[in-house]
Amino acid sequence: MTATPPQPYPPLAPCARRHAPSCRLGTAPPAEARRARRPGPVRDTLALLALPVVAALLLPASFASGGTRRWFGGRAEGLRTEAQAAKDAAAAAFYELDTAQRDLRISIETITAVDDSPAARRAIADFEALGQRIDEVSHRYIEAVDAHDLDRVDLEASAASRARAELTTAKDDLVRVKQELDRFAQGLGPLLGKAETQLARVAPAVERARQALLAASNALDDVRNSGLKADDLAARLAALAPELTKLNQGAAQYGVPQTLERAERVTREAEAVRAEAARLPERAAEIDNRLVSLRTRAQALTTRAGQVDPVLSELRRRFSAACWQDLQHVPDQAGEAVRQAELKLKEAQAARAAQHWPDATSLLSTVRALLNTTDEAVSAAGDRLRQLNAVQKDPQAEIERTRFAVRDAQRLAMTGRTAPDPRHARPLDESVARLDRAIATLEGRHPDYWHFLTETEAVRQTAAQVVARIREERGTGAS
Repeated sequence: MTATPPQPYPPLAPCARRHAPSCRLGTAPPAEARRARRPGPVRDTLALLALPVVAALLLPASFASGGTRRWFGGRAEGLRTEAQAAKDAAAAAFYELDTAQRDLRISIETITAVDDSPAARRAIADFEALGQRIDEVSHRYIEAVDAHDLDRVDLEASAASRARAELTTAKDDLVRVKQELDRFAQGLGPLLGKAETQLARVAPAVERARQALLAASNALDDVRNSGLKADDLAARLAALAPELTKLNQGAAQYGVPQTLERAERVTREAEAVRAEAARLPERAAEIDNRLVSLRTRAQALTTRAGQVDPVLSELRRRFSAACWQDLQHVPDQAGEAVRQAELKLKEAQAARAAQHWPDATSLLSTVRALLNTTDEAVSAAGDRLRQLNAVQKDPQAEIERTRFAVRDAQRLAMTGRTAPDPRHARPLDESVARLDRAIATLEGRHPDYWHFLTETEAVRQTAAQVVARIREERGTGAS
């Protein structure tokens, strides 16, 4: 006989046959088995040693299993899960609100940079007020998150329930304010569209200004390479450099309307500089031609002015003083005007040599005006002699010419009427009487032919004015 006890049978060890009822956990073995396995000191010791090992193996397996029931804390764990879901939902709502606010702030900044109208200022104020409400609900959300530690092992059911309620409320507030923000963003559509349209114009406008400045600089270089200085154009182009710096700094600093206006002004002025630089060689050639032409004309007028004295001598000999008295100072005036013109020509030549183009152009215009005045005065003496010779030879031709003008006006005044309009008849009747008085001045030994000519000219002018008035009234439908 041996001292070895019968085969031990630990309480939790599986049996050989997996489907035996006595092998299920927590099921007592049959009475025959209990009687067969009498307790012994070795078996008891092995059973006590096996219990902690089995428990260590079974407890993690029970928590890691896919079942919904835990060994302990089931209700608190369910509330913890719901609170965590509420926290996640609130975090998602907070993120959406923050993203929408950032996007909308960009739109508001776009409107602010472009529009200063009352509607834009009102939208900015409304956005600031909406931002305060966003800050309030965001602060409550952060407080709710900070107030509850959902990862605590000893989280109580009441704390989890309270956390779920507060986080759900915070999420609802965030969603509500997000809806207000969305409605506000929809209302900004017209303002934002207008602002974006203007913003879209900024970059092309600035680029056009840069290209215009570059073209002007290149044209100026070409002119200088041809031997022309163009200092005034260079100064004008240099004055645009600060404007280009401001354009490069962008619309964010100076505003969109101001930037667009500056870009258009720089483009316009740079184009003007480019055009003048491109035309400068032609302008120089034109000034040279005008110098030659005006110098030749001045010489011709000097010759013609010397012929005025013989004409005046004949006028004094053949006609009364009234016919030539206003012309007796023409020779002196013509000579002085020609001398002034020649002096200005020398100054214009000096300005051309120094390439002071505006000064040269201005001086040449002065020379031309002096020569025109001299030409008219010199021509007046010869014209006066021809007119007086004609009327002295045949005064009737001047009389008939004047009467025809008056009769033509009278016929037009009577067209479609039984009686003339007094506004038309009165000046024509006065003209007839004036012509008769002028004809009477031809009688006598030394008639004043010049007075007769000025009177007939005045009568014809009056008749022409009446005709123009009648046609204007009929053209507008006036009676």
